[in-house]
Amino acid sequence: MRSYAAGSGGRMTAELQSYVQEPASRIPTATRITNVVATLRGSVTPERVYVVSGHYDSRVTDVMDATSDAPGADDDASGVAVAMELARVMAKRRPASTIVFAAVAGEEQGLYGAAHMASRFKAAGTDVQAMFTNDIVGSSKADDGTKDPYTIRLFAEGVPTSETPEQAATRRSVGGENDSPSRQLARFVRDAGDNSATGMHVRVVYRRDRYRRGGDHIPFLEQGYAAARFTEPAEDFAHQHQDVRVEGGKQFGDLPEFCDFPFTARVARVNAAALWTLAQAPAAPRNARILTAALTNSTELTWTRGSEPDLVGYEVVWRETTAPEWTHVIPVGDVTSHEVDLSKDNVFFGVRGVNRAGLRGPVAFPLPQV
Repeated sequence: MRSYAAGSGGRMTAELQSYVQEPASRIPTATRITNVVATLRGSVTPERVYVVSGHYDSRVTDVMDATSDAPGADDDASGVAVAMELARVMAKRRPASTIVFAAVAGEEQGLYGAAHMASRFKAAGTDVQAMFTNDIVGSSKADDGTKDPYTIRLFAEGVPTSETPEQAATRRSVGGENDSPSRQLARFVRDAGDNSATGMHVRVVYRRDRYRRGGDHIPFLEQGYAAARFTEPAEDFAHQHQDVRVEGGKQFGDLPEFCDFPFTARVARVNAAALWTLAQAPAAPRNARILTAALTNSTELTWTRGSEPDLVGYEVVWRETTAPEWTHVIPVGDVTSHEVDLSKDNVFFGVRGVNRAGLRGPVAFPLPQV
């Protein structure tokens, strides 16, 4: 990361982010946990921050075994490789917003490194607009031998982890279980990263993570940030969290020989497309509201104008309440309110910004305002 920063013209810095974790779950003695963090400062809206990570710690069958060989090639050297390659490529470019590339530690023991990084961002008031973790993105082969080398899963929660009782009451009254910031982020990633340039299909999974599993996006969700997890399409559990051994002629262990490097490169392209577009496009509009004081069969939306210098206007999007994707778009110009001749009771609405280059930002889901 330091070598990449050296070629960035002063835009990128690299640091070791350390703290001492006192004894806790899966940590029997006080232990120094260190994240490697490279920050590429934005040239136009540096206050907006986007984070991509992998975790560099690994484990074997016994999570408390700190001495056996634990190669961790897929889980998660593959994710660290993605973050490093993105840092290498982007260091010589000028994103409008700030991008942070991280290799975190302590994931296998309880997401400790990511939790520390997320809490530091929160304490500093950092405007983290999105976070991606790449965790187990090194293989396209499932445990039955089938391959799906052109699909990457993206896990994105619906009901926000950080939701307050008041927010839950609003959601129950108007819907929106499928319209959290993380779900809007997932829709954005699919729009930006599922194409012939990446060679990949982004399979969005409406779930925070797999059963009985968790990744480094979760501490960011807990802090109220939009976050999602990239994971290969089907896992081979003989090559995760296993002692390196041969049983019955079968090789166990997370070894490099089981990785598909062209697949990981394509995953990096999806990440690059999403991160770069997020950093260049307008942010999701703030304070998006749907006015409900008057009982009418039309819908009035308001929002706060963004500060991006290349912002040229907004679009109102809508879809049926049973539809997973936005299906209709209405350009409304450089305004902060718009009335649509459709009933707010029948469809879901959203608002997104558009810049001079034609890039569209993530959608903001409007909350009711009496």
